Parts: sequence; structure tokens; C-alpha cells
Amino acid sequence: DRQTLVAVLQFLRRSNLRESEEILRREARLLGDDLGAAALSPSAVGLLGAPGADADSVGGEALLSRVTAAASIAIGSSVATVASSIGGGVVVEDQPDVSAVLSAYNQQGDPTLYEEYYSGLKHFIECSLDCHRAELSQLFYPLFVHMYLELVYNQHESEAKSFFERFHGDQECYYQDDLRVLSSLTKKEHMRGNETMLDFRTSKFVLRISRDSYQLLKRHLQEKQNNQIWNIVQEHLYIDIFDGMPRSKQQIDAMVGSLAGEAKREANKAKVFFGLLKEPEFDVPLDDEDEEGENEEGKPKKKKPKKDSVGSKSKKQDPNAPPQNRIPLPELKDSDKLDKVMNMKEAARRVRLGPECLPSICFYTFLNAYQGLTAVDITDDSSMIVGGFADSTVRVWSVTPKKLRSVKTAADLSLIDKESDDVLERIMDEKTASELKILYGHSGPVYGTSFSPDRNYLLSCSEDGTVRLWSLQTFTCLVGYKGHNYPVWDTQFSPYGYYFVSGGHDRVARLWATDHYQPLRIFAGHLADVTCTRFHPNSNYIATGSADRTVRLWDVLNGNCVRIFTGHKGPIHSLAFSPNGRFLATGATDGRVLLWDIGHGLMVGELKGHTDTIYALRFSRDGEILASGSMDNTVRLWDAVKAFEDLETDDFTTATGHINLPENSQELLLGTYMTKSTPVVHLHFTRRNLLLAAGAYSSQ
Repeated sequence: DRQTLVAVLQFLRRSNLRESEEILRREARLLGDDLGAAALSPSAVGLLGAPGADADSVGGEALLSRVTAAASIAIGSSVATVASSIGGGVVVEDQPDVSAVLSAYNQQGDPTLYEEYYSGLKHFIECSLDCHRAELSQLFYPLFVHMYLELVYNQHESEAKSFFERFHGDQECYYQDDLRVLSSLTKKEHMRGNETMLDFRTSKFVLRISRDSYQLLKRHLQEKQNNQIWNIVQEHLYIDIFDGMPRSKQQIDAMVGSLAGEAKREANKAKVFFGLLKEPEFDVPLDDEDEEGENEEGKPKKKKPKKDSVGSKSKKQDPNAPPQNRIPLPELKDSDKLDKVMNMKEAARRVRLGPECLPSICFYTFLNAYQGLTAVDITDDSSMIVGGFADSTVRVWSVTPKKLRSVKTAADLSLIDKESDDVLERIMDEKTASELKILYGHSGPVYGTSFSPDRNYLLSCSEDGTVRLWSLQTFTCLVGYKGHNYPVWDTQFSPYGYYFVSGGHDRVARLWATDHYQPLRIFAGHLADVTCTRFHPNSNYIATGSADRTVRLWDVLNGNCVRIFTGHKGPIHSLAFSPNGRFLATGATDGRVLLWDIGHGLMVGELKGHTDTIYALRFSRDGEILASGSMDNTVRLWDAVKAFEDLETDDFTTATGHINLPENSQELLLGTYMTKSTPVVHLHFTRRNLLLAAGAYSSQ
């Protein structure tokens, strides 16, 4: 182990990282004197690249076993961080160095014994007590992958092949796609360019196991002197040990299935302000005769608040809400205030939904969409609908009798009397009125579209790697945002406008402001494509769903990941926050809708019923009903009130992740509505709680 330390020090010296070398020397000397229980200071843990090791629990012994790993792993990634954080002046790529990462597979045992090692462990786990068996079975998959990769890396191709053939059938069904990728890696050269495997190597696979089960495993491996497996457990797995009863098979199955195992319990401990921001107070004229309550300047009159006006209900500040000025939000313009007034008037006529009173559903079918419909959005006031197509066009329709018109040319505008009351009408050019406007500009399929809350702008994102901002006054492109180098799968405006988020094939989500060319925040952490993005109703958080089968919640203020939700068995394609901001619903290719309590960071429900990918989720305006739309050509309505009542979110559940999901999908399902042959790609509740659905008719 001394040799390993010396090797690291020599490497640092060769790379001219003198300061890092000094720090490591000092730390190592401290360890040299008292190897017994010297806990390592957090800074040194960072330096030695022991990812996921709790600073206080790393004793000398554990440290040395980690240093061995660090010698190979850390040189690629951690030294880069050391160099930049200490200011050594050496610029190292922040991507982990492939050869350094893979070389961790060098310390290998006898290749012919790998099958014996694995089947020995398998036999031990299958013969252990029921209460431990379910927990220890989680080891099968990550060990299988690492042992196979180790054989391939060390060029024992025939052993690797026979190992794969013998044991791949034992893995859980939801790892099938990963195993397909794995089976194509049969030579050392294949491993270099494969991102999925690189991720698997660099991020530790997280397993949550009770202390009793862990002790049992440790004893078995040490008695058997099964160092090969023990090394992999030490180096490539992060075992999150909890005190208490082992979890049952159902409890484990609900939470596992993502590319990197479960989330560490620490990952969901941060405080999240999930409450709503206080609405600005202004008065609402109640009587309809008072058309918009405008005076000469075209501004809403500021009346003295009447007792019965809707807007002046003084709402108390929600205790869970973020401070009003936590992130800067755009000022309300007068037109926004008018819109809020309209919204409140509509809300007064809103239908109260519930199991006894289901919404009517109005379905917009795109017929003859040979261009291939790839995205849909509907404005908040349900006046316009937009479709993104595979032929790289964006098409906007008016769904009210009011046609879409462009602003007049500059020459014509100069003739208009700017003081007149109907100036906003006069600037529109009647000659351009039509039901449909086609926007050209993208050079690839358009995968995401989003209207701004004030209906002045439209976002679209495409396979061409750009996000475009279009004006709905002129129906022209205003900006092309270039930041993603690969296809952009989704984009969405903040509920307050100004900010928007995009996510794509480069595995990161980016936060933008409409008036900045560069992103304001980059949210990195997913291990595969970011497939869908959603703003929290208070605009302080963003949820992203990914093909790595996890959902993450990010803090807009500092870019930190504050929640990681695992449990889906396939890529995630839809997200919806409940109107009160407390809950999140997610849908994926596994046909399940999962419900999450954001404050506690827990899964609180599972809705089974769809038989194909869920592409659309939406809560009704007051959150009583959750609607889901799927590729199985159905819209389903679920009782959200019942799903979220009597939740078990006590501290014990939060601490250990012993979640008990009731099998009550059938009781919560309020209705299933089939289309003839139209997959549902978008859902939207109008301000009066009519449900609008959209999709393209498919003739197959």
C-alpha cells in the first residue's frame, strides 16, 4: 500500500502538481503515524478520489484499500479536479480519462475461476434466510457486469463469453436493454468508446442493504477468501447501510431498476421549498358589464379593494414556499395582470372535478400527419395549439374562431395613431389572418415545443441541437440558442416566463433566459439522455427525466441536484407537478405512473394500467384528478386526492426507505378512454377543467 501512495506521489510530481503532492504527503504522514483509527479529513477524501466515502467513516484500513483504487481511478478524474481546485495551472480535460478508468480492471484473479466465484456467491445468497436473500440478490447484476467487463478488458474473450451465457439469464428483466449493450462488448477495444459502460465504471452502483445482511455477506466473502468479489464490492459498489429490518422483495423491487442502482439516502435529504409563491394582489372587477375595467391609458383601473373581489383574498405566505426574491422573476406587465383577471374569472366558473364528476375530454387528432408529429403544446388559455414535426417544421393553429395575424410592416406601423384605445388591434395586419402558420428554421425533427405564459413567444427544440425562440406577433424566429451539440429532446418555459429549460442527448439539462445567448445553469448528473424537463410551479426547481431511468430535481438557484428518484424500469418520458407543488407524477416506457412526495423525497404511489409508454401526464387545475396519456391509445383518469391522502411519511420511512405501496391502482382508476388508433402525446386542462388531448392518427 505504501507503494501505491508512492506511485500517486510520483504521478503528481511528473504532472507538475507540486501543491497537490505536498498536501498528499502531509495527509499520508498523518496516516502513517496512526493507521488504526485515524479518520481522514474531508479534503483528503476529495483528493484521494474516494467517491461516496463518508469522511467520518473512512478509517485507515478502508482508506488504503481505496487508495489502491484511487491510484488507477483518481488519476483520470480526481487529479483533474485537484489541479483545477488548487490552481496548479494544469488544464486537464474534465472527462474521465478512458484508459485510466478502465485500468482499474487490471488487478485480476484467475480468469477460469470467475464462474466458480460467481456461482459460489449465488449459491450462498440463494441459501441464505429469506429476509436477507432479497437484499443480497441486488448484488447479482452489478457484480455480473463488473466481472464480465474485467474478463473482457483482460482479453479473456472465451471465458467472458461463457460467463455471460451462463449467468445473463439470472438477471432481472428490467436490465435486458443494458445486457443487450453489454453482450456486444466482446473485445477490449469495444470498451473504449462505449459511454454506457464508462458511466457504469465511473459512477458507483448504489445498493441499500441492512447492516445484518451486509455483515453476513462480508463474513462469507472473507471466510471464503473470495478476494475477487470483495475487491469489486469495495471499489465499484457503494453500499448504503441502514440499521433496522431488512427490506422485502416488494420494497426493493419498487425502488431499483435505474442505471446506477438506487439513490443514496443522503441524496434526498436537502431541504426543498416546494410551496407556491404568493400571488401579487390586485383587484378584480366582478361584473361582466365592466369590460376589462380599462381607463383611457389602457391600463386596468386600480380600484379600492372590495370585500368580494377575488384577487384580494389575502393569502398567507406558504410556510414551505421559497423566499419571494430567491430567484429574480420578471415583473408583471399590465397585459399579464389583465390575463390574470381573465384567468380568475374563468376559475370562478371552473368545474369541481372528483370521482363523481369527471371532466369531458376533447381530443384533437392530427390527421394525415405524414410529416410525423413529434411534439405538441397548448397555450394556458387554450387558444392555440402547436405541433412539432419530423419534417423540421413547427405549425401553429388557432383553436378559437379568432384567426392568427402578424404585426404590420414598419412602414404601415408608422402611420398608426399610438394614442388610440384600440392600438393593439390596429397594429395587426388583417391580410395575414389564417388558422395555421408554419414556422421554418430547424434542420431536423422538432422534439419539443412550449408556449410562453403570455402567449407572445414559442420555443421549439430539435434534433439539430438548437432551441429556437419564435415571436407569435410576427411568426418569425427571434433567436437560435446553441449549447447542446446533440439532439435536444425537450424544452419548457418557466411558469413565469423569461426562463426556460432544455434537455438532450448530451445528458445535461440547461437553464436559459430568453435574453442570454449562453445558458445560465448546466445541470449535469444523469447517466443517459435527458428525455423530459419540467419547471416546478414556483419556478425555483426543475425536474428532469432521463433514459438512465431516474428522475432528478434541480435547484435553479445554485444548480444542485436536490432529489434523485429511482424506481422506473425504463426511460422516463413524462413529468407533472401537482398544482400545490407538493407532489410529482412521472411516466415511463414501463407503463407505470409513479407518484413522489417532494418534501420527504419518497415514492408514495404507483398507478398500473397502461400497457405502453406514457407520453403525457397532467393534473387538473385544482389537483383532484391526474390524467395520463399513452402510446397504448388510451387516456386514463386517476383519483389524485385519494392517492395522496393518509401518506406514510414518518421519519423512519424517510430514513430507511421502507416504503409500503398499497396495491390500489384499480380503486384509483376513475376511467379509461380509448381512441380508435391514436397514441396520446399531449394532455391539457383548460382553465375551466375541460381536458384536451392530442395525438396523430396512426394507420397501423
